[in-house]
Amino acid sequence: MAQHSDRDPSPSESVRDEEERMFAHGPQTLDEINKQYPDRPHNHSLTLRFGELVEHLFEPLRKGPPSLTPALIARGRKPRSATEHRDEVIVNFFSLWRKEVGNDIYPAMRLICPHIDKERPMYRLKEQAIGKLVYKVVGVSSTSEPARSLTAWKVPGNTAASRMAGDFAGRCYKVIYDRATRRKPGDVRISEVNELLDKLAAASREAEQLPIFEQFYQRMPPEELQWLIRIILRQMKISATERSFLRAWHPDAFDLFNVRSSLPYVCWRLWDPEDCPQAKEQKIGIMHNFQPQLAPTASNADTWEKVVEKLGLPEDKSEFWMEEKLDGERMQMHVRMNEEGEENKGEYSFKFWSRKGKDYTYLYGKSLDDNNSALTRHLGSAFSSGVKSCILDGEMIGFDPKKSQMVTFGTLKTAALHAQAKPYDEESPRPLFRVFDFLFYNGTPLTDQELWNRRRFLELNIQDVPGRLEIHPRQICTSPSEIEPYLRKIIENSSEGIMLKNPWSKYVLNERPWGWIKVKPDYMIEFGENLDCVIIGGYYGTGRRGGILSSFLCGLRASRTEIDAGTAHPEKFFSFFKVGGGIKAEDYAEIQRLLPDEKWQDWNPKRAQQYIELAGGDRYFEKPDRWIRPSESIVIEVKAASVEESSSFSARKTLRFPRFRSIRTDKSWTDALDIDEWNELRFKIKEEQDHKSEMKIENKKKRAPKRRKRELTIPGSNDAVTIQKSQLFEGKSFYIPGRSLILDKDASELKRLVTENGGSVVNNEVRVAEGNAIAIADRENGYVRSLLNLKGVSFVVSPKWVLDCVDQQYLLPYEDEHLWLAPDDMRALAAENTDQYGDSYSRYLGADEMEKLFALMKENRMSDDGTDFDKNAFYDQLEAHGHELPRSRGYVFRRCHVYLAQVEGKENPLTTARLESWVRFGGGQVADDLDDGIVTHVVVVSRGDDAGAKEVAGGIRTWVSKRDSLKRPYVVTEKWLEKCWEEETLVAEEPYFT
Repeated sequence: MAQHSDRDPSPSESVRDEEERMFAHGPQTLDEINKQYPDRPHNHSLTLRFGELVEHLFEPLRKGPPSLTPALIARGRKPRSATEHRDEVIVNFFSLWRKEVGNDIYPAMRLICPHIDKERPMYRLKEQAIGKLVYKVVGVSSTSEPARSLTAWKVPGNTAASRMAGDFAGRCYKVIYDRATRRKPGDVRISEVNELLDKLAAASREAEQLPIFEQFYQRMPPEELQWLIRIILRQMKISATERSFLRAWHPDAFDLFNVRSSLPYVCWRLWDPEDCPQAKEQKIGIMHNFQPQLAPTASNADTWEKVVEKLGLPEDKSEFWMEEKLDGERMQMHVRMNEEGEENKGEYSFKFWSRKGKDYTYLYGKSLDDNNSALTRHLGSAFSSGVKSCILDGEMIGFDPKKSQMVTFGTLKTAALHAQAKPYDEESPRPLFRVFDFLFYNGTPLTDQELWNRRRFLELNIQDVPGRLEIHPRQICTSPSEIEPYLRKIIENSSEGIMLKNPWSKYVLNERPWGWIKVKPDYMIEFGENLDCVIIGGYYGTGRRGGILSSFLCGLRASRTEIDAGTAHPEKFFSFFKVGGGIKAEDYAEIQRLLPDEKWQDWNPKRAQQYIELAGGDRYFEKPDRWIRPSESIVIEVKAASVEESSSFSARKTLRFPRFRSIRTDKSWTDALDIDEWNELRFKIKEEQDHKSEMKIENKKKRAPKRRKRELTIPGSNDAVTIQKSQLFEGKSFYIPGRSLILDKDASELKRLVTENGGSVVNNEVRVAEGNAIAIADRENGYVRSLLNLKGVSFVVSPKWVLDCVDQQYLLPYEDEHLWLAPDDMRALAAENTDQYGDSYSRYLGADEMEKLFALMKENRMSDDGTDFDKNAFYDQLEAHGHELPRSRGYVFRRCHVYLAQVEGKENPLTTARLESWVRFGGGQVADDLDDGIVTHVVVVSRGDDAGAKEVAGGIRTWVSKRDSLKRPYVVTEKWLEKCWEEETLVAEEPYFT
C-alpha cells in the first residue's frame, strides 16, 4: 500500500471522519487539537483493527519467546532472550503500523500504555463494577456462580472461572468465552475503541456504561475483550514498560516524555525516527512536570574530607552549602501569569506535581483566588513584580504554627485538607512549601545554570510568606570540619539529615549526581539503609496468624544490564530475605487489600521459575507456600541489623533480622532494588561496617561480631593476556553460560580462571549433553534453561567448586554446596565427602568457613545442665538462616536496650514496673544509665503529658548530640512499647517520636 505524506493537510475523507469520531468525546475536539498541534502527522489509512493489536503485539508479548525444538538446539540455534523477543515484537508492530496506517501512533499508544495516558480521565471502574457489567452483558443471573465469580473476585472457587487466580481479566475471559456471541476476530478498529473508551470515561452511571460494554461484547471475541478489560484497569501485564515502547517508536521519545509528560505531544512531535528534537525541547517547560534531580547518600565510611571531595568542587573553590534535609514530600510548583486572550489576564496560574508526577493542584491550589486552595490563596505577596513564569523545586511539609515546628510527614495531607476546609485557622497544622531551587524564569529554563546562580534568581524573585512558603535556609561552609557540628544540631532537633551541595553544580533531571549528597544520622539498632524490595512469595503463619500469609519472601530484580542485553527476563527476581517482623495488624489488612487472594498462586516451580529464582537448584530453598508475579505485587520498605552471606537465598546474601517499615505505594516493581544497585550498596555497607573512625554513625555493638567473609578475587582478572599458572584443569572442558552471583561478575572472569589453570572453555551446550564438558552456573538465565532442556544434562556445578579447586590446587570431589543442580543420588554421594557439620574430608577450610563450622557445632552442643546453651544466640542463628520466629511477646524486645525516661511529676512505680517487665519478658534489657553506650531506645514515660514529654525528649537529644559518638538511640513515647506489646512484634518507631 502506497504511503502518503503524513504532513498532508487534507487526509482522505474516511481518515478525517475517523479522526473526528475518535476525538469527539474526549477533553478536546479535533479542531482544538489541530490548533494546539498544527504540524501533527495524519495517517494515510484507517487504524488497524483492535484484534490486530492483540494478535501482533499483546499476545506475543504475553507469551514470551517461543521454545526451540531439541533438533534446532542440537544444530546450535540459540534461543531468543525475553528482551530480544520483546524488542522484535514491538519493532515489528510499529513497522506494520507505519506501512498500513501511517505515522500517527497516538491512537495505538493510548491503548498500549494506558497508565501514562493523562488525557483520558479515569473510568471510575474497579474490578467489582466491571464484573457486574460483564455478567449483565452476557445475560446471567446475579445469583449465578459465574456472576459471583466476578463480583466476589477476591474469593477463590471451584469452577473454571473462579480458579483464574491472579488475573481478573482472565476470569472475565472464561465467563465471556462460555457465552460468547462472536468467535471470529472483531471488526472494531483502534479508533473506535478510543472513541468508546472516551464515552466510558465520561459515563458516571451504570445505565450509561452498560450500552458501551454491550457494543464491545457484540463486536469482539473473548480474547479481545480480555485485553480491553486490562486496558480499562490499566494493568497490561505484558512485561514491557513505556520505556520499551517509546524508544522503539523513536530513540528520543522516552527522554522527551520524561521532560514533557504528555503522550500526544511525544507521539506527534517525534513521528519521524530521523527527526531529532531541538535542544530546547529537551529542556523543562512551564506547566509540564518532570523528574527532579535526586541525591546519593554519603558512605558512613568516608571522612568528611572525602565527602566534600565527592561534591566535585572546582579546584580553585572551597565553598559548599549545607541544608537541613526535610521530612516531607518533594514537590515542584509551576507558576505562570495568564496572557492576553486567557481568562484572568495578568493573574497567576499554578500547578503542583510530586516527584512521581502526581498532580496535587486540586489540593494546593490553581490560582491566588482559588477558594478550594490549601496554599496558593496565601501567596499573593510571594512573587516579585517581574515574575511572569517560574518553576520552584522544594519540599512540601506539615507545619504547626502554634509550636513553630514541622510535623511528621504522615500528617501532611491531613493538614492540607484541613487548610482547604478552614483557610483562616491560624493555629492548626498546615502545608508549608520550603523552596530550595529555582529552575525556570520567564520562559527560560535554568537547569544549565550553576546552583549559586539559581539561588540568586530564587532570592531576587521570591519573598517568604512565613508559615506558607519560605526559602529553605542554607549554611555556607568552607571547611569539612563544619559538617559535624551541623549534623549534631540536626540530631538534637531530631531532623531527617543534612544535604551537602556544590554551588557550581548544574541541575540534572532524574539522576543522582554527586553535586548533591545526603548525610543521614542513623540509629544504633540497624544499619543505615532503607531497602525497597518486591514481595515475591508468602508463608502461612501459625497460631492467631494461622491460615493467612504472615511473612513474606522478598527478592532482588535481575540486573538492568542483563535485562537490556536480553539475558534476563524483565520480571526475573532472586530470593533475598524473608520478613514478618514489624508488620502491624493494619499493615496486614492493607497488604491483603493490595494483594488479594486471586493474585497469589500455590507454589509451582514450573510456573514460577520464569519470574522467581530460589537457591538450592531443584531443592528450592526457602520456597514459599504461595508466590506472586512481581508485576502484580507491591514494594515494601525494610531495615535490618546487618547483611550476611547465605546459601539459602539465590541472591547469595541476605538481611539479618529484617524489619518491615512501610508499604511503598509510590513505587512500582520496576523501581525496586535490583542486583546491580544492591551490589553497589552492599560494598558501601561493608566499608561502613569495617570502618573504625568517629564518622561511623551507626553500628550496633554486638557481643561477638562475626567477621564478614572476604570477597573472592580472581587472579589476573585485569590482565590483557591470560597467563597459564597450573595444569589443574588440563583435559577438562567447561561450559560457562553467564554471570556468576557468587562472584558478582560476568562469565569472562570465571573463564579466565579456568584457562589460567589449564582448562578449556566451550560455547556449545551440546558438549555438556554429550558428557564432554562440565556446566558451571549458580543462577538461571535463558542459556541455562536451554541447557537444562537438553537430554543428557542432569547436573550443573557451582562456581564455588572451581574456586575451591584453584584455592587448594587439587581436583576436589564434589561436596553438596558444589552442586547447584543435581539428582538426589548424586547429592547423596556428595554429602559423603563432608561430615555432619559440612567439614570437608578433601580440602582445608578457610578461617571464615571454620568460624561458621564452629558456630554450627556450638549450636548443636549443650551440656546436661544447659549452661552452654545461649538462647539468644540460638534465636539469632534461626533468624539468620531464614527461620522466622513465631510471633510471641517473649521475643519482641530481644535486641533492644531500653532506657525509661520519666517526665517530672508523672512518675508512677506501677507504670514503670509494667513497662520494665514487658521489656524483660520480651527478651530485652532495661538500662539503668543512659550513658551505657548500648541504649537503642529511650522511652519517654509521660502518662499523657505531651509538653513534659517534649521537654524531656529535647533534653535527651541535646545530650546525645554532644556525645563523642554520633550514634543515636530512638526517642519514643511509651505508646511505642504498648503497640509492640499489642502487636507482638517490633513496630516502626517513627510514628511514636516525641
